[in-house]
Amino acid sequence: MTDYWQIMFWLAVTALGGAFLGYPAVIYLFGRRWPKPVTMTTPANLPQVTILLVVHNEENSIEARLRNLLAADYPSETLQVVVVSDGSVDRTVERVRALADPRVILLERPIRQGKAAGLNQGLALAAGEVVVFADARQTFDSQAVARLVRNFRDPRVGAVSGNYTMNPSASNVGGGVDAYWRLEKFIRRAESLYDSSVGVTGAIYAIRRRLFRELPNDTILDDVVIPMQVALAGYRVVFEPEALAFDPRAVEPGREFVRKRRTLAGNFQMLFRYWRWCLPWHNRLWWQLIGHKYSRLAAPLFLAAALGANAALCARPFYAWLLGAQGLFYLLAASGILFRRLRIPVFTLPAGFVFLNAMTVAAFWHYLFGQWRQGWQKVES
Repeated sequence: MTDYWQIMFWLAVTALGGAFLGYPAVIYLFGRRWPKPVTMTTPANLPQVTILLVVHNEENSIEARLRNLLAADYPSETLQVVVVSDGSVDRTVERVRALADPRVILLERPIRQGKAAGLNQGLALAAGEVVVFADARQTFDSQAVARLVRNFRDPRVGAVSGNYTMNPSASNVGGGVDAYWRLEKFIRRAESLYDSSVGVTGAIYAIRRRLFRELPNDTILDDVVIPMQVALAGYRVVFEPEALAFDPRAVEPGREFVRKRRTLAGNFQMLFRYWRWCLPWHNRLWWQLIGHKYSRLAAPLFLAAALGANAALCARPFYAWLLGAQGLFYLLAASGILFRRLRIPVFTLPAGFVFLNAMTVAAFWHYLFGQWRQGWQKVES
């Protein structure tokens, strides 16, 4: 039995290391060794662009958001904004109409159907060769649209992710999530350099309109499903670090619980619905999808296996020391969660890591028994 517990322990540790350290290191090295830079040439004419927003009850922000988008440093005659109001019961529709800008098209849906259904219907109204997806809360840099679009000068590029930034969090859990987000952007940049990013930033990304395929109305992660469909069509999905979107809010545990639970539930939905994407002969990005997305979904199981196997081996001095190290790690995480303002990395990183893995468990439960079939819900301020 001792050999069994040792095998379980080291397999679990290896799997955890591969998910959070091994894959980022490998994809970084691949990007450095075999880069595929985006080829940009100067076009005769800039393509027409449609910016698409699906919103719900955004009366306090929609007007400023539309002004921000319409002020983009991009030829105004080639810029269109489509706003889909998804069952708004406040003054969102009134505020959009009051803007009275001919470049803005409003689709009002009195019954809430979810974001994916809104994207499907909004794309039907899009006149642009390129469609930029945006949210109501963030603000785009004036050059963001142009910097997204310039990547489409390379005929191999089918989708482009922008660079989403947020204010630093004041809490330990938020600080840990901030660090996780920096790792995520590091991975996407490396994947983009090597071939294609697995997923994009939902608040700022763009695709060639002709590559869009209608989504099931209950789709949770449009910002992974849509770029994966683009990649399956043979195109690249790249990351544009200079196309900036700014979020005025910092990461806080309450809001992040709702957002991360939905995002991770979307990963479970995608795993079970599009299982063929994990097959090498069906998807050239299969190993990136597993390494980047799905290996992390199993991390709570690996953590539990490592702790349980380590406890079974604690009679041996070396494993007793390792068990103590695990206990210290979880103690630091608990302290970081309880004492939110104690912003020291020794508390912040364990707190964020444990929080995110707890959210993975909650998301799996939410996927199995929750209300995920609504597809998309606004995370309230």
